[in-house]
Amino acid sequence: MATPLTDQEKRKQISIRGIVGVENVAELKKSFNRHLHFTLVKDRNIATPRDYYFALAHTVRDHLVGRWIRTQQFYYEADPKRVYYLSLEFYMGRTLQNTMINLGLQNFIENRSSCFLDSMATLGLAAYGYGIRYEYGIFNQKIRDGWQVEEADDWLRHGNPWEKARPEYMLDGSKWVDTQVVLAMPYDTPIPGYMNNTVNTMRLWSARAPNDFNLRDFNVGDYIQAVLDRNLAENISRVLYPNDNFFEGKELRLKQEYFVVAATLQDIIRRFKTTKKGTPGRTSFESFPDKVAIQLNDTHPAMAIPELMRIFVDIEKLDWDTAWDLTRRTFAYTNHTVLPEALERWPVELLETLLPRHLQIIYQINQSHLDRISALFPNNIDKLRKMSLIEEDGCKRVNMAHLCIVGSHAVNGVAEIHSNIIKTEVFRDFSELEPEKFQNKTNGITPRRWLLLCNPGLAELIAEVIGEDYVKDLGQLEKLNDFVDDAAFIRDVSKVKQDNKLKFAQYLENEYRVKINPSSMFDVHVKRIHEYKRQLLNCLHIITMYNLIHCRPLQAAPGYHMAKMIIKLITSVGEVVNNDPVVGNKLKVIFLENYRVSLAEKVIPATDLSEQISTAGTEASGTGNMKFMLNGALTIGTMDGANVEMAEEAGEENLFIFGMRVEDVAELDKKGYDAMSYYKKIPELKEVMDQITSGFFSPKNPELFKDLTNMLFKYDRFKVFADFEAYMKCQEKVSKLYQNPTEWTKMVIKNIAATGKFSSDRTITEYATEVWGVKPTDLKIPPPNEPREAIEETVRALKKM
Repeated sequence: MATPLTDQEKRKQISIRGIVGVENVAELKKSFNRHLHFTLVKDRNIATPRDYYFALAHTVRDHLVGRWIRTQQFYYEADPKRVYYLSLEFYMGRTLQNTMINLGLQNFIENRSSCFLDSMATLGLAAYGYGIRYEYGIFNQKIRDGWQVEEADDWLRHGNPWEKARPEYMLDGSKWVDTQVVLAMPYDTPIPGYMNNTVNTMRLWSARAPNDFNLRDFNVGDYIQAVLDRNLAENISRVLYPNDNFFEGKELRLKQEYFVVAATLQDIIRRFKTTKKGTPGRTSFESFPDKVAIQLNDTHPAMAIPELMRIFVDIEKLDWDTAWDLTRRTFAYTNHTVLPEALERWPVELLETLLPRHLQIIYQINQSHLDRISALFPNNIDKLRKMSLIEEDGCKRVNMAHLCIVGSHAVNGVAEIHSNIIKTEVFRDFSELEPEKFQNKTNGITPRRWLLLCNPGLAELIAEVIGEDYVKDLGQLEKLNDFVDDAAFIRDVSKVKQDNKLKFAQYLENEYRVKINPSSMFDVHVKRIHEYKRQLLNCLHIITMYNLIHCRPLQAAPGYHMAKMIIKLITSVGEVVNNDPVVGNKLKVIFLENYRVSLAEKVIPATDLSEQISTAGTEASGTGNMKFMLNGALTIGTMDGANVEMAEEAGEENLFIFGMRVEDVAELDKKGYDAMSYYKKIPELKEVMDQITSGFFSPKNPELFKDLTNMLFKYDRFKVFADFEAYMKCQEKVSKLYQNPTEWTKMVIKNIAATGKFSSDRTITEYATEVWGVKPTDLKIPPPNEPREAIEETVRALKKM
């Protein structure tokens, strides 16, 4: 006798039939079992959870393949302008659920591409993402005795069911001056648009040594060594360098940067030449910028500029002026930082050793550029020095940001305030010379991953009141303003948040053995550890709250190392706070190790208060702030990065804004920042610093945090003490409002309603129309019916991908 279905199972069954049809449900199950049996060679008696995941991933990928091939076929037939997005860092996150959502299969199976690639596919743009297929990710972060310990992130150990190796398209990735040849093996990953027929491609390159690598004139011993030396080539794609906002001129990093652009440009030109509408005979490159747009994501792929010039001039035999005109019209550059230490400056000596021809091209580009500056500003040596691509102070270096600006037709920052700083301060001379070149493109996030996937309860609740179309048009969230005073909606929003907090609290108890009160405020600070992001300001406030709970009487009496010290201080404070019986469950401090996309999907929906407290003028944009806002967290922050626009959209009164503005920071710099003056006049700050200095949080080693406290008192460029008092008072406002759940939730609804601007769909639409000169397409092409047609079309399309 069959067990009756629950209401939830009945609803799920209905949704399955509505989305994929009864026959397709059976087909999906059949496909799953087929992959488990034939692809993984397992049966259900011995299959592991990973086997089930891989079988499911292959099943879902099967649904992509037809659309993927037909998308590329359509691009070949229609020959639209193609967009190529070059980045050395694609943080993909989990692909299965995101793919199922975009295919409309999410309700069938309960279980990143980057936000921009997701939006490009959703908008139907002919776009490709290019990067490196790193064998090891940035690293897995573990906390041992309060210290960060790095472990290898061997993410490919069990394979990747989403990628497809393309050995038939292996290219000469790069040739160094010492004649070392490195081959580039492409691996393709499908990027589906949301509920449409577009499936774009992310192509990542893996470094390979050629079979005849150093095998000339060998004996047996030399042969063994030659095979071992293959690692010298293949190390290029071995590991991802961490983006810690500090440039290190490592030779391997330069090899990585040239490797990816050399392989990518060969691939782009191959595709340009083999397009169906290509000119017979010798290729004409006159239309190249009309068919190709290349976006440089930061300066990491900047070597693409001299590399394209080398191809045009040395290989395709174009004259210099024509080649330079085509190159500038092809490239656009996105800047991601205003911190001088983060901007890439490669030593000329290193370029001369590894890439002498490229250095010659850079010198020639610079000479033409400086000739123009000299003609416009005669005898202005200072302007020539500031605008040169070559810096002469100390070690002679190439300024890669200057190269990107000179070699691109468009330059953008990633938030309004950031773009203004670029124009008026960091690259002022360039923007005054070519003001039309400088733009703003405020970052965005994809609501498919950062709402539908990570917070389905809230996504469904919103759909119930305003409909489902907001997923592709986030601006429709403004309709939620009509429900700000709706008691039932307020109650439902609060319940979704509380459910997410309960789940996350259980996760924390299981993983960290810390029990927290789900009714307490979840105050979350998610940022890479860096001084300008001011985790220290937050930590000092935590110590102050700890002291307030104890009602103590007030007493009268840079770099990677600093990041680790900040982590150690936070974990040490947590050790004291979490084990203090007086504090109990009033305050808990947990440092979440190895923060990643899958963990973010748990943290963000459960957060009440989002910390965005960088020093005004230092954060380029931020996207975490947008994710938290969309998921119903309120923001405490400075007027920095995208916070400024979030305040404009929601109303500053609906964010907790505190501290210095950009102009205040500039004024303080003129006057001189004196940390000691704040220490002397703010009793709470003095007590906190005295506790850290005296070893209260490090009793076994009172001197442990000496470097950190010295930095705060003597070398703090980011002025933690200057904003401490304002931050304290703002946190008091937060606590007061949190005591009134109804008013808190009203403010939450207003924030969610104001997030429409921060969709990556809007960002990409702006790039498409204002930078790349492309328009969305809609692939309304039915899948082939006949198996023979499908096979023949598959073969044809794969040859063109």
